[in-house]
Amino acid sequence: MRLLRPNLTLRRRMALPVAPVTDPQTNVLPPAREGNTALRWIKENLFSSLFDSVLTIISLLFLFFALRLALDWVFNLAQWDVITENINILMKGAYPSDQVWRIWLGLYLLGAIVGINLRAWNRELNRTTIAIAAIPLILALLPFASENARINLIIIQVTSAAAYLLTSILGDKRRRQLAAVMSILYIPVFILLLEGFTDEDGIMPLVKSDLWGGLLLSVLLATVGIIFSLPLGIVLALGRRSRQPAISALCITYIEVVRGVPLISILFMGNIMLQLFMPQSLPPIDRVVRVMMAITLFTAAYMAEIVRGGLQAIPKGQYDAAYALGFSGLKSMRVIILPQALRIVIPVIVSQFIGLLLDTTLVALVGLFDLLGIGQAILSNPNWLGRSQEVYVFIGLIYWILATSMAFASQRLEKNLGVGRNYDESQ
Repeated sequence: MRLLRPNLTLRRRMALPVAPVTDPQTNVLPPAREGNTALRWIKENLFSSLFDSVLTIISLLFLFFALRLALDWVFNLAQWDVITENINILMKGAYPSDQVWRIWLGLYLLGAIVGINLRAWNRELNRTTIAIAAIPLILALLPFASENARINLIIIQVTSAAAYLLTSILGDKRRRQLAAVMSILYIPVFILLLEGFTDEDGIMPLVKSDLWGGLLLSVLLATVGIIFSLPLGIVLALGRRSRQPAISALCITYIEVVRGVPLISILFMGNIMLQLFMPQSLPPIDRVVRVMMAITLFTAAYMAEIVRGGLQAIPKGQYDAAYALGFSGLKSMRVIILPQALRIVIPVIVSQFIGLLLDTTLVALVGLFDLLGIGQAILSNPNWLGRSQEVYVFIGLIYWILATSMAFASQRLEKNLGVGRNYDESQ
């Protein structure tokens, strides 16, 4: 029996072209998006159900009456002359008026550093960059600002813009190096400008820190505490996890003791008792410096526990991967483990910094006149009796602006680093 073979040539001629095999998911079109109008957003978020509608109406009525009363008090009943007449002392305390140019010089330098950092860490001119750069111009439009203050704020704006443009000629690596160096050196340079270093007849005569006050002192104390408490807290967190019993016990003792007492106790001990332990041959430590040290040491203990929580959140596989790559313990901690741990706890760190800013009001109890202390001193003047509401509302507004700015910067940093992005995308 003869087996019939298929005519392959005829089959090839008659064969229809076969479509290439592709992934079916690549040809799936995304669903059509409906118009995301304002009315649709209001319907979905405010009036999606009967309960939401009732709650929205009640909330709007409450906000209407509350804002009506608040705006009526702000524009009709409040007497803001207590602020306009004392705006200078609220900002700088008892700092000599003929030396205020040193404060403005430090602010010019700050504007330049802000411009450098905005160009170094943002490759394009986005809305956040514009909003941050426009802060001096917004402050110049406030009714409390004097003519001299408006001119200086505009100069700060111009300085920031010029630094932003001049930094554009550098490469990315050079920009970031310049931004890091300038940011690190700014605080000691600014303190040197405030304090001075010559006699009374010199260009920059010595101004004792007892004369520093107002918003200037509050921001300075918070800034120094933030800058130095974070690295000290990292060292304490690593020391607590050390395998050396002596180092671990020392760090644990320090952290638990400091966290067990209130900040006001640390301030009193730093202001009164610290000098008792210093050798008599050394000159006395300035009171503002002692308060800075107390705030830094207190915040570092809390920062150490925050960093330790971030280190414990890193899975063991990261340590094994660093060991497999041949990294030493110090290098693996510096390159792999610690950056991930700090990235995780950014929200908690910023919350601690905001708390530090608000806790600076306690320095009034140890004889320093911060923004709140200056406000209380103004209210003790018989000419301003009964104006406590205006003073405290103004001070509260200043602290709210500072705290909100820090929170906004934290949210931008979290977004750039992708903190919580996986959770948000899963929702």
